[in-house]
Amino acid sequence: MSRFVEPVTLTGAQWVSLEPLGDSHVPEITAAAADVGELWFTSAPSPDNAAEWVSRMQAMQAGDQGVTYVIRRLRDGVVVGSSSLFHVDAANRRLEIGHTWYAAPARRTGINTETKLVMLSHAFDQLGCVAVEFRTHFFNQVSRAAIERLGAKLDGVLRSHQVLADGSRRDTVVYSILDIEWPAVRNHLSHRLNRPR
Repeated sequence: MSRFVEPVTLTGAQWVSLEPLGDSHVPEITAAAADVGELWFTSAPSPDNAAEWVSRMQAMQAGDQGVTYVIRRLRDGVVVGSSSLFHVDAANRRLEIGHTWYAAPARRTGINTETKLVMLSHAFDQLGCVAVEFRTHFFNQVSRAAIERLGAKLDGVLRSHQVLADGSRRDTVVYSILDIEWPAVRNHLSHRLNRPR
């Protein structure tokens, strides 16, 4: 039986190559995590827990639950972050893109735009998804703005959706892109990548 989401490499035209996460990536994840900074509202690894983070993300992809990618910058081959296809609902042809984090030098470049373009292209054009979701912490304004810049629409807020390790409750903001919206979103992202910087 084949998986709905296979662990394949995805490559953009200018900025990134996305490789399925493996144990061999631990040193590169450790190095990239040193440049992440304090992000209390996300699950980015730290240099101290990179190996544990890799194990946890690999466990999440067991069965047909998704794929976690390392994001490799094309110009120099350096791993600058990670993103995942997960919460796979093959029967309904839906999944979520998330668990995304970047080292500081990758931010405010074309890396996130192209990462999402290749992941969305894979989801809609290869997997035939009818919807792709994005979720983030209510207080993660940077992530919310980035998701909205992609062209995703706000579905709503799941209040007290998760209890975090420190006992606080996370309100989760849910966005999505539908297959009928994908052509316009693809054009928008391609335009953003091709405009002069």
